Amino acid sequence: MTVVVVADDAAAAAAAAQQQEELPPGHGQTVCVTGAAGYIASWLVKLLLERGYTVKGTALDGADERLVLCKADLLDYDSIHAALDGCHGVFHTASPVTDDPEQMVEPAVRGTEYVIKAAAEAGTVRRVVFTSSIGAVTMDPNRGPDVVVDESCWSDLEFCKKTKNWYCYGKAVAEQEACKAAEERGVDLVVVNPVLVVGPLLQPTVNASAVHILKYLDGSAKKYANAVQAYVDVRDVADAHVRVFEAPEASGRYLCAERVLHREDVVHILGKLFPEYPVPTRCSDEENPRKQPYKMSNKKLQDLGLHFIPVSDSLYETVKSLQEKGHLPVLSKEIPEELNGVPA
Repeated sequence: MTVVVVADDAAAAAAAAQQQEELPPGHGQTVCVTGAAGYIASWLVKLLLERGYTVKGTALDGADERLVLCKADLLDYDSIHAALDGCHGVFHTASPVTDDPEQMVEPAVRGTEYVIKAAAEAGTVRRVVFTSSIGAVTMDPNRGPDVVVDESCWSDLEFCKKTKNWYCYGKAVAEQEACKAAEERGVDLVVVNPVLVVGPLLQPTVNASAVHILKYLDGSAKKYANAVQAYVDVRDVADAHVRVFEAPEASGRYLCAERVLHREDVVHILGKLFPEYPVPTRCSDEENPRKQPYKMSNKKLQDLGLHFIPVSDSLYETVKSLQEKGHLPVLSKEIPEELNGVPA
């Protein structure tokens, strides 16, 4: 009889251990996502819920019982403090997107400082993940063409002010102030710097990066610019946020980019995938040499196991999403046999 009891106890222990192993990574943890209805944040919330986290955030269609909706004004410290109560982690994605200095710089900086302060005072937050931008990284006129853009690069604040690029200025200052405040208050802060984000939309509205693609399909852009841009899929950006939150070794900044393309490459991909649309074939600047893509490193995120979605796939799904949400008329229901032959 004793042997049977021991066997039963061992089986129960094994079953309990197996059940513990099967629990999702976020089981029992509550996190707050600021600006949860945004383009990046909506995918982040979706991924966090899939991984078992309880999420505090703003309203989002299709939420389940583990999404706690709360109202928080980033410029109202008390509301931020209340939103972070009981949270184990914070994803600060909310930020103004404007080139108006009064609406961009001060609100971005103060809102970020409030989040860091509230996280420190909550007493339960183990890490804050801050969504910055490539705008805080690349605006430097003195960077040579052979320099690889990585996490050590910062935008030149004086150059941003001189060119009145208040978005990049605000992003850089907000990130710097966040790092300073986190160090002073003992908050574990990790930063994700996404480039231009493309991919399917969860939110019903068209955001700025989707407009960047839409204009080449709806006829509003007759020519493409002689310019280069780094791209990344929104699902990879969400994945990056979760990875840097969950990995104990994660620290500092993480550039989130799949690759850098010239606008000509972008319209070529779109024209190949969707030949039924009036995709421009001429450059607006035919006098100057074609600008060359700069070099960029995404090694830190690759080291955390992130495998980036090819930009051609991201562009394809961006367009399909715009069609499905009624922002772009469906001119043909033919689906490309495959994406082979289209530059990634």
